[in-house]
Amino acid sequence: MKIKYLILLICVGFTACKIPALISKQENKTVPAFYNTVQDSTNIASVKWRQYFTDPYLIAIIDSALKNNQELNIALREIEMDKNEIQARKGEYLPFVNLAGVAGVDKTGKYTWDGLAEEDLKASPEKGPKYIGDFRTGIYASWEVDVWKKLRNAKKSAVVKYLSTIEGRNFMVTNLIAEISSSYYELLALDNMMSIVQQNIELQKNALQMVKLEKEAAKVSQLAVNRFDAQLLHTKNLQYDIQQQIVETENKINFLAGRFSKHVARTSKALNDIPVEMVQTGIPSQLFLNRPDIRQAELTLAASKLDVQVARANFYPSFRLSAGTGFTAFNPGFIFSPESMLYNFAGDAVGPLINKNGIKAAYKNANEKQIISAYEYERTILSAFIEVANHLSLIDNYQKSYETKSKEVEILNQSVDISNKLFISSKADYIEVLLTQREALDSRIELIETKLKQLQAKVNIYRSLGGGWN
Repeated sequence: MKIKYLILLICVGFTACKIPALISKQENKTVPAFYNTVQDSTNIASVKWRQYFTDPYLIAIIDSALKNNQELNIALREIEMDKNEIQARKGEYLPFVNLAGVAGVDKTGKYTWDGLAEEDLKASPEKGPKYIGDFRTGIYASWEVDVWKKLRNAKKSAVVKYLSTIEGRNFMVTNLIAEISSSYYELLALDNMMSIVQQNIELQKNALQMVKLEKEAAKVSQLAVNRFDAQLLHTKNLQYDIQQQIVETENKINFLAGRFSKHVARTSKALNDIPVEMVQTGIPSQLFLNRPDIRQAELTLAASKLDVQVARANFYPSFRLSAGTGFTAFNPGFIFSPESMLYNFAGDAVGPLINKNGIKAAYKNANEKQIISAYEYERTILSAFIEVANHLSLIDNYQKSYETKSKEVEILNQSVDISNKLFISSKADYIEVLLTQREALDSRIELIETKLKQLQAKVNIYRSLGGGWN
C-alpha cells in the first residue's frame, strides 16, 4: 500500500509541475470621483420608470412592450437555459445511480466450448448446444470525487453566468424603455411639426390671396403671385414627408411593443409644454450598482476566472468510485436466489501524463478569455462614464439652445406681421415677405427639433445612469 500511495503522489506531482505559467490581468475599477464640480449622491437612476415617465399613453406602450417584445422574451428563454445548466453542473459532482435490468437468450455454436457443457460431452459428444438465458437486475453507482474542485467550480461558473444573463436581460429592458420613450417623443414632435406646417399653409393661402389682389390693383406683377404660389406648394409638400415619418415612427413603436401596425395613442399636448426637470446624476461609483451592463460584465469576468480554475484542474488526476449490486442467473426462476447475488466495488485514478497539448490549449484559451473579459469590463465602465458625461453636456447645451431659439421664433413671428403690413403699404418688397415667412417656419420647426433633443437627452441620461430596469 505504501508503494501504491508513493506512485500516486509521484503522478500527482509530475502532472502538477507541468502546468504552464500564464500571465493574468487584474481589472481596473477606478472611476473619477464626480462627473462635474457637483458632488451629490442623489441619483435619478433610483427612480422607477413609471415615476420618471408620467405620460399615461407612454406608460401603456412600455407595459405592452415588456410583455410582448420578442427579443425580451427570447432573453427570458435564455435565462431558463442557463438555469438548467446550473442543474446539470450540480448533478455532475453528485453520485450517479442507475437501475438496470437485462433479459436475453444466447445460442452458441454446436462445435464451440461454450456450446457443449461438460456433462453433455460425457453423455454424448454428438449432443447439440443448448439455449442459455441471461437475466440480470441491479443497481449501479458511480461517483467522481471532486478533489480539485473542478466540478464545483464549473457549477459556480454556471451560477455566475446565469446571474450575468439576468443582468443582460435587465440591460435590455433599460434600452427597450429608452428606445420606446425616445420614439414616442419623436412622434409627438412630428405631430407638432405637422400642426405648424398646416398653420403656415393657412397663413400662406391668405398671403397668396392678398398678393393676387395687389396684382389686380397693378401694384405687383405676376412674378410675385407665382413666388407666393410656389412657396405655398413647397409648404404643402412638407406635409407628405412628415406624414411618412409619422407612419414609420408609429411602426417602429409597434414593433418594439410586439404588435402589428396600428394607430399609436398619444397625448395632444404641445411638445414645448412638456417640462424637462433638472437631472441629478449622483456620483460615478454608483454606476457599478445601477448599470446592468456593468454588473453583467463583472459577472462574466468572475465566471471566466472560475473557468480558468476548471481548466487548471484538468492537469490533475481524476478519482472515480464505482459500485454495483444485483442478481444474475441463466433462468428467471433463479434470479432472486441468494446464490445469484453479485456485487462489485472499484476505485480508479486517471491523470494525464503524456501529450497534454489539448489540456494546455484549453487552459491557455480559458486564461485568454479571462483577460478579454477584464478588458471588456474596463471598456464597459469607461463607456458608461463617457455616456453620462456626454448626455449631461447635451442637456445643458440644448437647454441654452432652446432658450435662444425661442427668442428667435418670437422675433421672426413678429417680423411676419411687420413684413405683411409693410408690403400692404408698399414699404416692403414681396421678397422680404417670402423670406420672412420661410425663416419663421424653419425656426419654429427647429425649435421643435431642439425640444425633441432635450427630451431625448432626458431619456438617454436616465438610461446611461442605469434607470429603467428596476
